[in-house]
Amino acid sequence: MSTSATAKAPAPEQPGKQPAYGALDRYFKISERCSTLPREIRGGFATFFAMAYIIVLNPIILSSARDLYGHQLNSGQLVTATALTAAFTTLLMGVVGNVPIALAAGLGINTVVALQLAPRMSWPDAMGMVVWAGLIVMLLVATGLRERVMNAVPLSLRKGIAIGIGLFIMLIGLVDSGFVTRIPDVAHTTVPLQLGLDGHLRGWPVLVFILGVLLTFALIVRKVPGAILISIVSMTVLAMIVNAVAKVPTWGLTTPKWPGNPVSSPDFGLIGQVSPFGGFQKVGLLTGILFVFTVLLSSFFDAMGTIMGVSDEAKLTDAQGYMPGINKVLFVDGIAVAAGGVGSSSANTCFVESTAGVGEGARTGFANLVTGALFALALFLTPVATMVPSQAATPALVAVGFLIMANSVRDIDWADYTLAIPAFVTMVMMPFTYSITNGIGMGFITFVVLRLAVGRAREIPVAMYVVAAVFAFYYLMPALGLT
Repeated sequence: MSTSATAKAPAPEQPGKQPAYGALDRYFKISERCSTLPREIRGGFATFFAMAYIIVLNPIILSSARDLYGHQLNSGQLVTATALTAAFTTLLMGVVGNVPIALAAGLGINTVVALQLAPRMSWPDAMGMVVWAGLIVMLLVATGLRERVMNAVPLSLRKGIAIGIGLFIMLIGLVDSGFVTRIPDVAHTTVPLQLGLDGHLRGWPVLVFILGVLLTFALIVRKVPGAILISIVSMTVLAMIVNAVAKVPTWGLTTPKWPGNPVSSPDFGLIGQVSPFGGFQKVGLLTGILFVFTVLLSSFFDAMGTIMGVSDEAKLTDAQGYMPGINKVLFVDGIAVAAGGVGSSSANTCFVESTAGVGEGARTGFANLVTGALFALALFLTPVATMVPSQAATPALVAVGFLIMANSVRDIDWADYTLAIPAFVTMVMMPFTYSITNGIGMGFITFVVLRLAVGRAREIPVAMYVVAAVFAFYYLMPALGLT
């Protein structure tokens, strides 16, 4: 998920002047790509610290939701699942794909799982949907259809999907922090949301959130590496200080306390807790397919854009912008989606924070070995990760929402209303209906209808007709008595 600005990479050294590392050098092509082992190591560390916030944020998002039966996932087990799947998929990308692109649970995708899938089924059922999405990605790559499917969706609509997810993530951050709250229906007002608890901002928790947002944006503006992680750590420390000074047990902020023993054995209780077919039995075949399709879309285009962006920054693309060996990278990305489901951490995807490592000189998959090893080390720091209060972590969601929009809005063709309106519908329907599926479905249907309305039917890819028809049937199911 896009959360940091692209770093400027150092100028490559001249070929032939790099030290040789034997078999290691030959396998990872370190010298061939004008890099050095120290650069790869530095790059691996930089990438980890730029994206380590996910170890804290993913458990907060997933553990805050309940499934159909009211069950919540354990935060400690989620820290283990998040770190383990990140370590596995990052190492796999380094060894197989040989690119400095790290992976972890994707922001946006975990929101789909937590707020759309889980409330309709059990957690294992929801993770089964994620596994199916990963298997489909691998199938699309193996058959050469992934790039074709991507090209079927107009760029403006793809960007609209990304922006909608960003706005949805931002709204979740505002709500979970208490900065924005829902007005109860008994208030008899047409306004669904309000500022704070009573229309005003008050209390230490909200102050911690506000300071966290301002600090995060200030660090991003100054292009400080690891801005989000620095903000989370700083606000956690501030919350600890406020808690000690205020001495009020009901002040409203999750009380963070430094654990007596910051190191503990990882809890693998969620690993393998997946039901591949249970979700379809709960919601029906069509709705289940749409859920899988939503997870697929949420990871599909974001990963493709991240892969191409990071590889271009690392100078791994040719003159035509094509990256040799990209199918290996795409296939590992599919494995990562499925692995996230098996590990109950939600779908894993490529992180654009990998540009932090590229900025330090990383050019090969060896940097991923370093990043993956650090994620593996984080498995033993669960007590530290679970002490972070939500008000210290949710500013990251606001920042991520902004960065997604900043990286996508300029690519929408606002002059062509048959593209701009569907993109607009997509991006606003996600937060306003609290559903990524609704945003995608309504955007696709709007695109097809508008293109038909102006006599541009031939410009609509067949895949778009099919998907729009499926979504239209999905929305008509209640009226037809099929739900």
